[in-house]
Amino acid sequence: MDLEFTPAEEAFRAEVREYYTTQVPARLSEKIRLGQHLDKAEQEEWHAILNRKGWLVPHWPVEWGGTGWSVVERYIVDLESSLANAPRALPFGINMLAPVLLKYGSEAQKAYWLPRIKDGSDWWCQGYSEPGAGSDLAALKTRAVRDGDHYVVNGQKTWTTLGQHATMMFALVRTGQSERRQEGISFLLVDMASPGIEVRPIITLDGGHEVNEVFFSDVRVPVANLVGEENRGWTYAKYLLTYERTGMASVGASTAALGWLRSIAGKARRNGQPLLDDPLFAARVARAEIELANLSTTALRVVAAVAGGGAPGAESSMLKIKGTELRQEISALTRRALGPHAQPFMPEALEEGFNGEAVGPEGAAAVTPQYFNLRKLSIFGGSNEIQKNIISKMILQL
Repeated sequence: MDLEFTPAEEAFRAEVREYYTTQVPARLSEKIRLGQHLDKAEQEEWHAILNRKGWLVPHWPVEWGGTGWSVVERYIVDLESSLANAPRALPFGINMLAPVLLKYGSEAQKAYWLPRIKDGSDWWCQGYSEPGAGSDLAALKTRAVRDGDHYVVNGQKTWTTLGQHATMMFALVRTGQSERRQEGISFLLVDMASPGIEVRPIITLDGGHEVNEVFFSDVRVPVANLVGEENRGWTYAKYLLTYERTGMASVGASTAALGWLRSIAGKARRNGQPLLDDPLFAARVARAEIELANLSTTALRVVAAVAGGGAPGAESSMLKIKGTELRQEISALTRRALGPHAQPFMPEALEEGFNGEAVGPEGAAAVTPQYFNLRKLSIFGGSNEIQKNIISKMILQL
């Protein structure tokens, strides 16, 4: 699905396309094309490449390194980078923590942390979910008790993405008690090298080590690492989540995935005819294309509405629901199009770091692990059921 662009936007698109198709290291784009994960060194390499180009933090204010791109230009970059199989920069520091610091952080915190996010000095992870506090995040129990110029933190976080690599965590902790569970929560920046922190791996269904559980035993965190006011962390957490959920629309990624699906389905045969000619399959592909067109337009509207410095509101929940459902549907259709080649003939294909030769069409080995991995999309960032509740309450006033 293509929007109509002005001549100036078309020129910008050509520049972006030329960069991503010629300057992305081939070994990185090849891994993305085949559905493989980048390792830590490769993630850091790509972060540095974008930073040198000046395209790492386009949504930040210009004075902090942003590009000043329009909403349409940002859409173009997202689309062209996905079509070129370029990696995506990790979102935790640049897309999630940075907006919170820019709005609620002290000048000293912005001056110290933002440059370190941008130059890759710190690898950030998110400390939100806990056992018993996932979508019901206000039930969190990790506690921070003030002791002089430090907080002493005890508790547990879970589903901590790439926490095994992180040097820093932004975490929600309970610093007070109130009848309203949302009160008494604070937003802390925690050094992952602090004594008392233990990171344990969680191996996911696709065989990968992407998420972890993190334990805190008398971990001392400087009070200077408190963002905003004590016991106001729920406000900051909600603000961060609107950015996370808006980003989960993933229009560019869905566009690239849909193009690959059409390529596979055009070659696959059913009853002697291309699979795309099968009425039932073609109808599902067409529905996905329509959903993507609608999602793209809605995402542009949401981002444009806050381009002046605001934050997405409850409408970000709509993007989260539709974006994640669409990616899951495209992955399901891809498995269906591959037929028996979608089966993991080789058990090692479901093991972490497998980059072996595919059985069947190119990239087939990654399809089933990716299908399993994408089941998480409708759960993390606040489950889609919770997002429907937010829409009902905040938009429909039910």
